[in-house]
Formats: sequence, C-alpha cells, structure tokens
Amino acid sequence: MDFELDDDLRAVRSLTEKIFGDLAPVDRVREVEISEGGIDRRLWSVLAEAGVFGIPLPEEAGGAGMGMLGLVTLLEQQGRRVAPVPLWATLSMAALPLARFGTAEQVERWLPGVLDGSAILTGAFENTSGDSWAVRAERDGENWTLRGDLASVPGAEAAAAIVVPVGTTSGEVAVMVVSTGQPGVSITAAHVTSRESHAAVRFDGAVVPAVDVLSGDGAEIARWIRRRARLAMSAVQLGVCEEALRMTAAYTSERVQFGRPLSTNQAVAVRAADAYLDTESIRLTTQRAAWLMDTGQEDQAEAATLVAKWWASRGGLRVVHATQHLHGGIGADVDYPIHRYFLWGRQIAFSLGGADAVAAELGDVLENGGAIGAPA
Repeated sequence: MDFELDDDLRAVRSLTEKIFGDLAPVDRVREVEISEGGIDRRLWSVLAEAGVFGIPLPEEAGGAGMGMLGLVTLLEQQGRRVAPVPLWATLSMAALPLARFGTAEQVERWLPGVLDGSAILTGAFENTSGDSWAVRAERDGENWTLRGDLASVPGAEAAAAIVVPVGTTSGEVAVMVVSTGQPGVSITAAHVTSRESHAAVRFDGAVVPAVDVLSGDGAEIARWIRRRARLAMSAVQLGVCEEALRMTAAYTSERVQFGRPLSTNQAVAVRAADAYLDTESIRLTTQRAAWLMDTGQEDQAEAATLVAKWWASRGGLRVVHATQHLHGGIGADVDYPIHRYFLWGRQIAFSLGGADAVAAELGDVLENGGAIGAPA
C-alpha cells in the first residue's frame, strides 16, 4: 500500500483540521465538559453541515464512499483537539454497520438522521466474545425482550439508539438496534477518565422488534463491528499522541533552565524521540489495517487491527506519560492543556481491550493460521 494520502484524503484532512481547530479550542472543551454533558452540540452541527459524517459511508447509503481510510483521517484530527463529540462511536459502531448489514428499512430509518446531525447513534461492543454476554434476549412472539447491564456506553445519554450484541436463549448471537426512548431502558451518566459523555445502560424488559435486528450471522457481525471500533479508537489515539508530542516539542524548546532550552538535554531528546517512534508506529499500523479493510481483506485485517490497537494502547500510553512528564510540574495541572491528552490517551489505551488483552487475542489469531496483513 501507499502510506501517502491521496488528494481526496488530503482534502478530508484539511477540512476536518480546520473545523476542529476553529471550534474545539481548550477553553471550549473545558466548557463542554463542565456545563454541556461532554458533547459539543455546536461542533456536531457544523460537522454535519460540512458533510463529515458521510465521509466513510458507502455512496449507496448517502456517503462519500471513502471507507476506513477516510474515517481514520477524520478521527485523527478529532484526537488532535480532544474534541468532545461521540464521533468514533456513531460512525464505527452504528452508521457503518447499518450501511453494511442493515435492511433498506433500517438504513432509511436511521442513516439520514446521522448524516444531517439530527440523530446520535452509538454502540456497545466492549465484550463481544465467549458465552458471557452482558445483555440477554428472549423471544416474545415477533419481538425480543432484553435484560442486562452495560457499564459504560459512549454518548448513550444523547443517543436515539444503541447498536448492541446480545446472547439469545437459543445460544445464538444477534446484533440489535435498540431505541433508547422506550420503557425498559434506563440510562445513568457515568464518569470516565477522558471526561467524555458516557453512561451506564440497563435493559429491563426493553422490547426490540424483529425488524430492528441486523441481518446475518450475529457473532460475525459483532466481530466486524468491534474490529472497526478498535481501529477508530486507534485513529483517535494517533491524533492525541501527535498533538501531545507537538505541544511537548514546543514547550521543551521554549522552556529554559540553567541557561539552555530543555530540549537540548539528551535525556529529554531521547524520550521525545521514543514518543515520536511510538506515534509513527500507531500511524503506520492503523493506516495498514484500514487499507486492508477497504480492499476487502477482512481475514488479514483482523490481525492487523489487533496490532494497531496494541500500539495505540501500549505505545499510546507511553507517549502520553512521556509528554506529560516532559512538561514537568505543569504537566500535572488539571487545567493545563497537556493533561487532557494524558486523560484521553489513558481512556483509549484501556477501552475495547488493553495492550495485554489485545496481545493475547493476536496470539490466538496467529496460532490459528492468521497473518499480520497481506503482501502489499
């Protein structure tokens, strides 16, 4: 593959860099955290007006058809500004699955609202393997009745629906689109490390009509979605690390101690160089996995995504620790900008599987004959 962005992707980068740069300065991010529930509705509207939500979606679903490379390019810019909108969750865990597996009725019902910004959708794919499903479904005539608890769902308080995998009484897996504004669904705000909008969700008799079940093998659909969710988070982490490193380079070049800039100290330069290598590793592995998905190589993309998420977790954690540390005492100030990058980096590192859990999954994939990518 060619790791250089083509003209269309460069245009996406330029557009989204401008939007996030103009509308998500530090003061605005702080304001949203404190008084607006962790979601910047004004930014969300501007992104919709600019057609950003359609970037990764296929043309037949009303999108621009730019796939996962388009999504990665977009989310990288969000991460650079730690912009508080549930963008990765809406697109990777709801809009893309609906476009891929949804019926014509499901697509018509949900995707226009996503594209014009009037509907926020989200997903819950923290646990999508084994027999221990957080939500169970029981058949009730033509409908399903759901019971179970989800500890932390991004953007759930604002979401019109949640895409969620469930275990059924027959032992099968189904992926359902559950409307939130109904009896049997209770949503309670949850405080998370990144200060974004998350909520605990309880299903206690929520009803899901058969028409709201995604078509196909539920277990495979869940894996398909989680693969993209992990890659989306890796893209956000890339932006977080890039900007944290840029801020640190500027700070250590300007901060003078003992008559010279901090950046001229070998220990500082070496640690910053290590952070740069970790950041570039996140970039290359994330782009590689996105390219494999866009070219239809799902089997190879499984291992490649695990590699990208491992770098986003392990390497990303090293980067945000290093950049905060290199700011000295000011790095621990919760009101200083670098601290937010530290918080976002930690949140991403341990979401959808930390480094050790992801490495164990990767070992299983390789042991069963998988490969990390295909020949370019």
